[in-house]
Amino acid sequence: MTVIVQEPVVNNANTAATATVVENENVVDEVLLLDGFVIPKSNAFGHNFRDYEKESSRNAILEEFYRKNHINQTYEFARKMKEQYAKLDKARMSIWECCELLNEYVDESDPDLDEPQIEHLLQSAEAIRKDYPDEDWLHLTALIHDLGKVLLHPSFGAHPQWAVVGDTFPLGCAFDDSIVHHHFFKENPDYENPALNTKLGVYTENCGLDKVTMSWGHDEYMYLVAKGNNTTLPPAGLFIIRFHSFYALHRCGSYTYLMNDEDKEMLNWLKVFNKYDLYSKSKVRINVEEVKPYYLSLIQKVYIYIYIYIYNYMI
Repeated sequence: MTVIVQEPVVNNANTAATATVVENENVVDEVLLLDGFVIPKSNAFGHNFRDYEKESSRNAILEEFYRKNHINQTYEFARKMKEQYAKLDKARMSIWECCELLNEYVDESDPDLDEPQIEHLLQSAEAIRKDYPDEDWLHLTALIHDLGKVLLHPSFGAHPQWAVVGDTFPLGCAFDDSIVHHHFFKENPDYENPALNTKLGVYTENCGLDKVTMSWGHDEYMYLVAKGNNTTLPPAGLFIIRFHSFYALHRCGSYTYLMNDEDKEMLNWLKVFNKYDLYSKSKVRINVEEVKPYYLSLIQKVYIYIYIYIYNYMI
């Protein structure tokens, strides 16, 4: 099946305005209107989004998570995990079964969310569906973008959270200062390796992100699952799945010297997706049973090939 991806409509003026949400004559919260998208003022905890300095009960957990992540995510480790999991020989289940499996886990690296993962998947997908009703490939991408977190489950290796979730970043070259909790990289074996700690490291200028070894986790794994089984998702969908946690790139503009022209085109769609992925982590709840029929229909009818390959080969 061929999917034609239209260019996203992005307002480069970065215009924004504040508004007040009124519910039953009571002021509920302020929101930010950006490019037509309504952004909540605060996340599920009532804090600013991605605030890693905010004193809260999650702060110590976040710091310990990124300490382990930044010490253990090495170039050798990521390449070894990619080779192992590219075999796609661990278990089999449908997309929806995989979504439900994630209900058992909360992402320790996320300062914005403490709800089961299926809530976040549907929050993101429903927000995109509202603004992009005709881009059903984008709805499905939102639904499956985090499914690689099943790596936490015993059937898929029961990996520690530091090897599954969190912001991702290139390995094989210098760690950029824009990466959250960058100071922990000083204990990473690659930090002092002269072959891996320069700006380009093992890469060449504009080599393309497809040639870059990213830190290992759910993003890379789900990308391998999709690509390895000839998904019918368009290239933009694959790019979103693989790089949606690469905040140093799509939020800070770091590592652009590794991108080629195709990456730059795909980055437009990633930036569109990111605001729904991030800012849907609010107090808005989704009635799972109410929206489930639409997504089952999307899986089984619109993207039946994705349903088949994940059922037969996933993880």
